[in-house]
Amino acid sequence: MDLNLLKKLIKMVEQSEITEFTVQEGELKVKISKNSNQAPQVHFQPVADYGRQSSGLQQFNPSVEQKPIATTEQTKSNLHEIKSPIVGTFYRAPAPDADPYIQVGDMVSAGSVLCIVEAMKLMNEIESDINGKVVKILVENATPVEYNQPLFLIETV
Repeated sequence: MDLNLLKKLIKMVEQSEITEFTVQEGELKVKISKNSNQAPQVHFQPVADYGRQSSGLQQFNPSVEQKPIATTEQTKSNLHEIKSPIVGTFYRAPAPDADPYIQVGDMVSAGSVLCIVEAMKLMNEIESDINGKVVKILVENATPVEYNQPLFLIETV
C-alpha cells in the first residue's frame, strides 16, 4: 500500500465525522479508527490466504504478543543435545544403500558414531559424548546443517 495514500486516508478520517475506516489491498488490511478526543489509530492486519504459498516474509503485528515456545530441552532436564561441530551435509548412514547408524529408541554409549557430516568432500563422523537413549533425530537425511545446530536429543541414563 502506498504511504501517501495511507497518509491521505488518515487525514480524511481526522477531518471527517468518520470514527472508523477499513480498507483492504491484497494481503494487507488497514483499519483506521479514532476517538473524539484522540488522533487516529492505525492497525495493520495481514489477511489470511490459505490458497497461496507463503513468501517467507512475516508480517509484523504489534498488537499480537508473541510468547516463546518451551522447548523439549527446557521441559526435560535429562535430555542432552548433540550438535553439529561443523557446517556441512548431514547423513544418517555411511552409504546411500546402508542402514542408518542409529534409530529413535536405540541405546548409545559415549564414542558411538551417530551420523556423518560431509564438509568439502570430507566425511566427518559425529560421535555421542554421553551414554543414553536416542529420543529424537532433529535433522532429515541429506540436508544441510549449520555449525552448532542440534542434530539429536539423547536421554541420559
